[in-house]
Amino acid sequence: MLPVLVALTVALVWLLSVGLAQLRAVDAAREAARASARGEADADVIGRAGRIAPEGAVVTLERTGDTVTARVSGSVGPPGGGLLDSIASVAIAAEAVAAIEGDP
Repeated sequence: MLPVLVALTVALVWLLSVGLAQLRAVDAAREAARASARGEADADVIGRAGRIAPEGAVVTLERTGDTVTARVSGSVGPPGGGLLDSIASVAIAAEAVAAIEGDP
């Protein structure tokens, strides 16, 4: 019975970490889109978003017409090691679009 409870606890903790990583990716994409739309330098925007995003996530910016799109993608691996190493990582991704701000 105890091994089942431990496995269930590990699975729930992993599920929680995946959810939190997704929320961080959404926040990072939103912040990157806003900052880029305000005209901040791409390197600064990507650096700021990288600090918000989950570890190892990739941040990209794309300008099209009068909008900027920020994308954050990454993955969350299983907790611990040993037998859990054979479990595939879960991909996370987020995207935010903002209108480029100009002079009023």
